[in-house]
Amino acid sequence: MSAADREAVEAFRRDVVEPSMTSLVILDFWAEWCGPCKALGPILDKVAADYADKGVVLVKINVDEQKMIASQFRVQSIPTVYALFQGQLVADLTPARTEGQLKQMLDQILRQLPIQGAAAKMHEDIAPLIAMGEEVLEAGDIERALSIFGQLAEMAPEDAEVMGGMARALVQAGELDEAEAALATLPADKMKEAPVARAQAAIALAREAQPVDDLGGLRAQVAANPDDHEARFELAGGLMAGGDRDGAADNLLEIIARDREWNEGAARQRLLKLFEVVGLEDQWVRDQRRRLSAILFT
Repeated sequence: MSAADREAVEAFRRDVVEPSMTSLVILDFWAEWCGPCKALGPILDKVAADYADKGVVLVKINVDEQKMIASQFRVQSIPTVYALFQGQLVADLTPARTEGQLKQMLDQILRQLPIQGAAAKMHEDIAPLIAMGEEVLEAGDIERALSIFGQLAEMAPEDAEVMGGMARALVQAGELDEAEAALATLPADKMKEAPVARAQAAIALAREAQPVDDLGGLRAQVAANPDDHEARFELAGGLMAGGDRDGAADNLLEIIARDREWNEGAARQRLLKLFEVVGLEDQWVRDQRRRLSAILFT
C-alpha cells in the first residue's frame, strides 16, 4: 500500500468510520465532471443540514481523488450514495434523487437504528428541568414557570416539549397571542408532536372558555333549569377559565348525560380538549375518561 493509500485509509477511518459509531454517515461518491452529481449535491447538503440534529453526517468522496476508497465500495457509476452505521453499509440511497425521497428513506432508517442526535442528547440533558417547569406550572406558579421555560427555550428553541410548556405557561398568564407566536417558531415537523398539540389545545380552549363575571348567577340558572345546556356550557367555560377543572368536567359530563348530541356534541368536544390540555396520561384525565365511558356506553 502506497503512502497516499495509507493516508486515504486513515482519513476514511477518521472522517467516516469513527463518526459512524454514533451517527448515520451519508457517503456521496461524486466527481467534478459528473453533471448529475452536481445536481444532487445541493440536495444532499440541505438534507444533511436539516438532519444534523438527528445524528446524520454527510461525507463527500471524490472518486478521482480517492480511487481506492471508491473501489472498496465497488462504485461503478456516480452519483452513488450510501448510508453507513457503525462501519457497516446499511442502505443504498442512490435511488433517492429528490429531497422528499431522501428524507423518506432517512426517516425509515433512523427509526430502526439506535442513533441519538444532538437534539435528542440536549433533550435528555434538560429533561429534569422540563419536569421542574411542568411541576411549577401545575402548582400554579406561572411567573416561575415562565422563567424556567424561557431559559430552556434559549437552550433548546426547537424542542417541542420545551416550547409546548412555554406556550401553556403563556396561556396560564393570559398571553394567548404570545403562546401562538412561541409555537410558530418551531420547525414544521415539530408541529405534529404531542406537546405542541397539547399546547394548541390549551390555546383553543382558553379562547373558547372566557372568564365569567357572575358564576353564581349561572349556577342559579342551571339549578332552576338543569336542561338549560347553553347556561351550563357557559358555566363550564367560566369554571375552566377560573382553573376549576373538576367543576368544568362535572358540568360538561352532565350535558353529555342529558343530551350527548346537544350543539353537535359541543360538550364532548370541549371535554376532550380539556383532557388533552391536562395530559392524556394524567390520572385525573383517566378518571374523567372512565366517567365519560360510563355515560356513553350505558
